[in-house]
Amino acid sequence: MLLASAAALPLLLGTAGCRASDVFTGPDPLAGRPPLGHDVLTLQAVIAAEEGMIDLYRAAISGDSGKHRAARARTLRALLAQHEQHLARLKARLIVPPGMSASPSPSPSPDGSGSAFFSAGPVSLAQLRAAERTSAANLVRRLATAPPALAQLLASIAASDATHVTALGG
Repeated sequence: MLLASAAALPLLLGTAGCRASDVFTGPDPLAGRPPLGHDVLTLQAVIAAEEGMIDLYRAAISGDSGKHRAARARTLRALLAQHEQHLARLKARLIVPPGMSASPSPSPSPDGSGSAFFSAGPVSLAQLRAAERTSAANLVRRLATAPPALAQLLASIAASDATHVTALGG
């Protein structure tokens, strides 16, 4: 009986013989690791941009020497805290498959070119407003290609960035 069922197997499979490649349909273990998915790459880029915004705010706070320094510093610290919360939420969503490392974060840039948000030196409120506007616009552009849960997070952060422009006097 066992011999009869073994003989019927090729007929069930629709082939006269059965190769190992016919049975195994998963990824080829010898082909190397597959590339990171689009949503992982999107998260990495948005994380890098948030890190850039945090650096920008820290530079603005440390370089602030205006006569309304205390009030402005409170506002900037509150906005910085929101960006730090955004970063934590983004990093919590970043899942890289075991054995794969996240690629190094590209330099944050408002236009995606890889250039830094600002040059070394004092950071003005105008620079912060421009960076917030650019960040919100870049996040909105990413919405169309992001999966729904990620799109919702990006939209939330973009809305926050847009309100930061107003808080910064713009």
